[in-house]
Amino acid sequence: MELRGLHGQVVDALGRSLAAEELRAGQVLRLEDVQERYGVSRTVAREAVRVLESKRVVTSRPRVGLTVRPMSAWNLYDPQVIRWRLASPARDVQLRELAELRAAVEPAAAALAAELATPAERRELVAHALTMADAARDGDRPAFVAADTAFHRALLTASGNGMFAQLAEATEELLVARRDLLLLPERPETSAVRRHLDVAEAVAAGRAAEAAQAVASIVRAARDEVERLLACALVPSASPSTATSSKESS
Repeated sequence: MELRGLHGQVVDALGRSLAAEELRAGQVLRLEDVQERYGVSRTVAREAVRVLESKRVVTSRPRVGLTVRPMSAWNLYDPQVIRWRLASPARDVQLRELAELRAAVEPAAAALAAELATPAERRELVAHALTMADAARDGDRPAFVAADTAFHRALLTASGNGMFAQLAEATEELLVARRDLLLLPERPETSAVRRHLDVAEAVAAGRAAEAAQAVASIVRAARDEVERLLACALVPSASPSTATSSKESS
């Protein structure tokens, strides 16, 4: 859930500074420093700190202040933390980690879905893939984006593995980042649509190995495109709009 209001703005600003290592692990801040830095009341600063503590980004101790934790201790699956890292100079590390997460999880999820999905879940996957095809044919990028996001969430859910299902938000952040960092083609590609249809058809037919292979091809194609553009140094900084933007295609 996105934080609203002034304390949400402070959380986001602090998080971006922390992810960019403008404030480094082990550094100590006082609540008064947060107040002064962002021009907010003590109440707002305290609420912002509580949110950062909940994400395991900082620890707060009486008479010590706020201590920045090493990034390895953060809740790295938190969508807002992912966005902070994507907005940082080390965005390529986060992009690759997300791509590797997808490569590890989605093929297994597809295989499980082929074995365990309900008839309704199988129909839902096919419907999302067909909607992607229609949107690509019409050049309707927003509709394509919405269907693509729904497809991958439905696939993870249909696996029957609750932990896979809860990774949907993290994997969706990669889809958002690919759009905001200009790592997508201008128009949806027919090859991408075909791969999604292959997954949906394999899941619907209960062909686990084929479903896993088809998803692996989706993830591999996305990763290769990202790597190519990163190698060309074409990736700009992520804009603040990433936090509220709709999900993008895979």
